[in-house]
Amino acid sequence: MRKDAKIYVAGHRGMVGSAVCRALKAAGFGNIVTRTHAELDLLDAKAVREFYEAEKPEVAVIAAARVGGIGANSSANSLFLYENEMIAMNTVWAAAEAGVERLLFLGSTCIYPRLAPQPIPESALLTSELEKTNEGYALAKISGLKLCEFLRRERGLVYHSLMPTNLYGPGDNYDIVHGHVLPTLIRKFENARNLGENRVELWGTGSAIREFLHVDDLASACLFSLELDNPPDLMNVGSGEEVTIRHLAELVREATGSTAEIVWDATKPDGTPRKLCDTALIRSLGWRSKIALKEGLARTVAAYRDEVATGAVRL
Repeated sequence: MRKDAKIYVAGHRGMVGSAVCRALKAAGFGNIVTRTHAELDLLDAKAVREFYEAEKPEVAVIAAARVGGIGANSSANSLFLYENEMIAMNTVWAAAEAGVERLLFLGSTCIYPRLAPQPIPESALLTSELEKTNEGYALAKISGLKLCEFLRRERGLVYHSLMPTNLYGPGDNYDIVHGHVLPTLIRKFENARNLGENRVELWGTGSAIREFLHVDDLASACLFSLELDNPPDLMNVGSGEEVTIRHLAELVREATGSTAEIVWDATKPDGTPRKLCDTALIRSLGWRSKIALKEGLARTVAAYRDEVATGAVRL
């Protein structure tokens, strides 16, 4: 991409969008266009179309989404399907209609079947049943990446997608009830440390196996992908580092300095038993993650404390 290319980042206030903006600026891209939700409602097709026609960006990165953990997804699959479907359809279709030359759509590895082969290759998409607890979100993201694929095939537009594994890092949402597992763990153990509590209760059995990627690593993968002349339609992005939720909880407890006992509530769901994405494709093209989990956790706990101290934390 040219350094003066006009780039629209949807969802720039979120964890992913803000990381992408940081990476673009650090790489010397200065013509970045953003809109807050108050300025542009991505659920409003007419407003999105008018935005693209007025701004005429050359590149778009779609990082906007309604996101949440197992509790939020499983209790509101309809909302997660509706809002994420509308965001995907509006931002991608209007971009194509307005002549946006390049678009990167960001999804999640939760698009893959519940019992997909491990590590999960891109070819596993749509081969069997999805995980029920986040089916709505997954269906919406599948629609978005398929729309990119169809537009590329039919119109020759370079619209492509990245599917990152579980993300964490600065700017995450630390809502204990509806948040993702890692920020929830950080907040719970920080609360226990600050309040002197001697136990922390966590969902499930801790047996589920997950892979985590620092959001700054994802941002580097986004820039890497955008610089490819002929990128694959879909690429996984992950660290290749697996951990059980039980061990993750212990690592977070250590990173926060808490000494609380961990108590597991086995009446709550574990979600997908194992989820590791196969990153052979993006690695074969030259990209690899650089931030190890322990280092990333230390950086994220420090960022969380700064966000709490400044009142910027998202709860």
